Amino acid sequence: MGKLTSTPISHQSGSGHQSPGLWRHPNDQSARFNDVDHWIDLAKLLESAKFHGIFIADVLGGYDVYGGPRNLDPAIRSGAQWPVNEPLAIVPPMAAATRNIGFGVTVATTYEQPYHLARRLSTVDHLTKGRVGWNIVTGYLDSAARNLGHTEQPEHDERYAIAEEYLEVMYKLFESSWRDDAVVLDEKAAVYTDPTRVREINHTGKYYNVPGPHICQPSRQRTPVLMQAGTSKAGKTFAAKHAEAIFVAGHSPSVIAKNVAEVRALAKELGRSPQNIKFLALICPVIGRTAEEAQKKFEEYSSYGSIEGALALFGGWTGIDLAKYSDDEELRHVESNAIRSAVEAWSKSAPGVDKWTKLTVAKHITVGGLGATVVGTPAQVADEFERWVEEADVDGFNIAYAIKPGTFEDVIELLVPELRARGLFWDDYAVQVGTYRENLYKRPGQSGLLPDHPASGYRWKAD
Repeated sequence: MGKLTSTPISHQSGSGHQSPGLWRHPNDQSARFNDVDHWIDLAKLLESAKFHGIFIADVLGGYDVYGGPRNLDPAIRSGAQWPVNEPLAIVPPMAAATRNIGFGVTVATTYEQPYHLARRLSTVDHLTKGRVGWNIVTGYLDSAARNLGHTEQPEHDERYAIAEEYLEVMYKLFESSWRDDAVVLDEKAAVYTDPTRVREINHTGKYYNVPGPHICQPSRQRTPVLMQAGTSKAGKTFAAKHAEAIFVAGHSPSVIAKNVAEVRALAKELGRSPQNIKFLALICPVIGRTAEEAQKKFEEYSSYGSIEGALALFGGWTGIDLAKYSDDEELRHVESNAIRSAVEAWSKSAPGVDKWTKLTVAKHITVGGLGATVVGTPAQVADEFERWVEEADVDGFNIAYAIKPGTFEDVIELLVPELRARGLFWDDYAVQVGTYRENLYKRPGQSGLLPDHPASGYRWKAD
């Protein structure tokens, strides 16, 4: 096994994120998310350990399926991804306090005009000196749609059709609206930008009409690092064409291996190198110096988990309201195919569980959420990381926390030295003061999209 390609850290600008209820743990500081110093300290801590990035998830609505319809109370009461702040705003202060770590931010395509988002992303790419990534999502919560001018979300495949055109507009704005040498700053001639090197994009499509030009001059990366997480047929096709990094989640490598292989194969059909797409598996490590210490730590974390919050998250993720089922009902035998398939996937990763009830599902989610939770010594956790790489063909991990920053402190103090001893984790950033893309691919000078990316052809280069 070669070195891991990338290992970002998973967050949300709220408390708890993937581990509902653990904001109550005496050592958890995730409830400080409104304090800018909290984010600055976190960025400095993670950069000191040479992590490639901080990934900031986001939702535009609350989890209101459980006990619903439109019942936000469980999420509000438990703090299950509620409240949650806008994620892009916290990036510039973190970037100002660091030099190398990147920042991946989730922004939905469904509810914001591409011209406006292009301006926001270019601005932050300038302010971070090229260290921004964009996690492209189409949204999945009807509660968000209702607050943003819709009665419900657009149909699933239509959301991806919208996103496809959205990306086309973004590429035109980022890459082909300004020539590389458009800004001349000629003081004698009193010319800031040569107007012959800036042009309209004149995009006319089914969903968007954008004349342009882009209102921002090109940033260091032009197009941010492109991230995605869809696993549907439409999502995988979209990711194979556009994504540079893909987030995957499952409770065992066998669950995601097929998706990874399918996307790599699709990328090859589209003329991209399959290895230029970096797959990052969501994982929550609970680490102790001994196996007993790790298990005790896991049990302690579990005791703070919110069952109500976990069921609220499950409802939002799947659209399934488990409040309809009794506390002791075996979910592998219910009529819903969606529930049975979800629970079967979990049961394969936890074969020791005799009966899967809604309580079992909730407890499974409370520490680590949608991803795998690995409990053990540094060597045991490193073994599991290697297993995921070999069996699922992932390139790195998106590390979720049980408690913050305690989980990350354990990873830095205990796990990273073990990974380095095995030759799996880098000693330093490949490109000092480099862009996010340069350090993702370990290619000095590769601030722009790779040549095999379909949008690289949009670039308006200097003569």
